[in-house]
Amino acid sequence: MHTYDISLTVSPALPVWPGDPPIEFTPLSQIAKGDDANVTHMSMCVHVGTHIDAPLHFLADGRAVHEIDLRLLMGRVFVLNLPDVDVITGDVLREAEIPPRTRRLLFKTRNSAWWAAGHTTFREDYVALSADAAEYLVGRGVKVVGVDYLSVAPFHDTVPTHRILLGAGIVVIEGLNLSAVSEGRYTLYCLPLKLLGTDGAPARAVLVGV
Repeated sequence: MHTYDISLTVSPALPVWPGDPPIEFTPLSQIAKGDDANVTHMSMCVHVGTHIDAPLHFLADGRAVHEIDLRLLMGRVFVLNLPDVDVITGDVLREAEIPPRTRRLLFKTRNSAWWAAGHTTFREDYVALSADAAEYLVGRGVKVVGVDYLSVAPFHDTVPTHRILLGAGIVVIEGLNLSAVSEGRYTLYCLPLKLLGTDGAPARAVLVGV
């Protein structure tokens, strides 16, 4: 069995969505300065690094993070490799070889190579899902969608894709690093922080495969 950590390392160097506050780690006490323990204060948006979107993110009456059924985020998953597309459309998905009855689907694209290369600047030209791709996934009965950049939707058109997926009860995982993972079946474990009433939460995500 092989375990793949597909989470991004959270640090002040990690890109954040334009307009979001930067990631900050501030020492509150330090052993090196004579204190009894090292204690750090952390400041960041809930949609940072590897994280999930709760329906509340784009739906005024949607469920918050603490209300999401964790069973959705643990179980069989298929990683689909799409290295040559600029946008994931419905047509792209119809032509892809997605196994029948797939309920959890992660998309590996050229985005993951940016994480592997250590990019620290936000990229607007990331690969994401169009609205008709979201509608296709809803029609297939997919329950979890994961992408390898900070948004499941294109930079200049973020609302439709999010509302279609979240409105259908699909859990969205964003900010995955799939650079070390090949296309195929795995077992996913993705556990978001249990934050009360929030629209998103950082998560640790791993894949287990043979």
